[in-house]
Amino acid sequence: MNEHEITVIGGGPAGLAAAYDLTKRGMPVMVLEKDIQLGGLSRTVKYRGFRFDIGGHRFFTKSAEVEELWREILPSDFLRRPRLSRIYYDGKFFNYPLRVGNALTSLGLFEGLKVIFSYFGAKICPKKPEETFEDWVSNRFGAALFNTFFRTYTEKVWGISCTTLSADWAAQRIRNLSLAQAVLKAIGIGEKKKVASLINEFDYPRYGPGQMYETMAKRTQQLGGIVKIGSEVLAILHKGSKIVGLKVRSPDGPKEISTHYCFSSMPITDVVLRMQPPAPKSVLESARRLRYRSIITVNLLINQPSIIPDTWVYIHSPKVRASRLQLYKNWSPEMVPDPQVSSVGLEYFCFEGDDLWKAPKGRLLSLAKDDVKKLGFIREEEVLDGLPMRYAKAYPMYERGYQKHLNIVREWLHQFSMLYLIGRYGQFRYNNMDHSIMTALLAVRKMLGENVDPWSVNADAEYQEER
Repeated sequence: MNEHEITVIGGGPAGLAAAYDLTKRGMPVMVLEKDIQLGGLSRTVKYRGFRFDIGGHRFFTKSAEVEELWREILPSDFLRRPRLSRIYYDGKFFNYPLRVGNALTSLGLFEGLKVIFSYFGAKICPKKPEETFEDWVSNRFGAALFNTFFRTYTEKVWGISCTTLSADWAAQRIRNLSLAQAVLKAIGIGEKKKVASLINEFDYPRYGPGQMYETMAKRTQQLGGIVKIGSEVLAILHKGSKIVGLKVRSPDGPKEISTHYCFSSMPITDVVLRMQPPAPKSVLESARRLRYRSIITVNLLINQPSIIPDTWVYIHSPKVRASRLQLYKNWSPEMVPDPQVSSVGLEYFCFEGDDLWKAPKGRLLSLAKDDVKKLGFIREEEVLDGLPMRYAKAYPMYERGYQKHLNIVREWLHQFSMLYLIGRYGQFRYNNMDHSIMTALLAVRKMLGENVDPWSVNADAEYQEER
């Protein structure tokens, strides 16, 4: 059996941040990443001179520590990008965050009045108890705004009814971004509290987010750390309350590694299911009840210098299956090989193993071409080629009752004092990239004896990109 005192499962932002921090402190670390490319959901893939992300990844944080880490890794390769994101609904663009003039002009007077009256109706007779996504949004913004701007997009993303999606999701990600409140404020009868707005600029690595994490991995190795790609952890071995080893499938064949401290950014559900000896049946059942949503990004190479000025667009139209559009050249000109071409990524959400997940490349490219044709942004003859990219378990699902099952899983795992669960997947929390990194940095401090809690990050239902 090979021995390594500290192991890190997962080579995404959280796993690599933990490994880099540990090696800077002079501690030997081994990172085990099952894929052949580092970066996790924040990787950047190269194809025919183009670079593609799995969704867009803005580099913005309120944490000075995370900001310092990013600047330390890429001191001169950040671009400051203007944020332009819009909603595409009913053949029209709406600014996001929604603006009064734009929204009323596009919706029309009748629809605008429906939104206002619906808003007042919700304030007079709110839905009680407030358990679901639909309850939360309708109570704050009115049913008319919910049905116009939230229902279609949300159900495309999550694949379930808004009546079965937990209110926790809305509380964490939406807050006060509201056409209704903006309209009311503009005419002087809205609530006095400040309406939240989002940042209008963000940083982005010149060659995509993967540049950050590939560089972080190199720095880790230069400091003595070991980074193994294509190495999947199949089992986590424990004796009593101690993690004692990992069974790994690697390019060199099966291996067993003994370890004392383990940082895991793999899905918390997989942690439970791969424990040996097995977890109790009730814990296993709760782990199986926690679900993730997977994503397919179909990236198209476009033979025109520009498409639209947005960095990304939310597609609320039920006429197309895509949920969001990424315009990579607008993130960084280095994402395309030539100024005369551009690219677009269409995001499709699915469940791992369903028909869309298993669809061949040809079917996915046809779907994406058909969608951009319906949207009217690109002519089909301008599409040069395409590359579908799949990422399993991309988003933890906040279904009704999920917290009960998560608590059962967390309570059982809590006995393993030298197992540190970090990142979006390790904590089953919809963390932003900087949140994930912060959980890793706090976990390192906790291992070193500081009285900190990695689970305290992003636990206050506050949208981190608000300014």
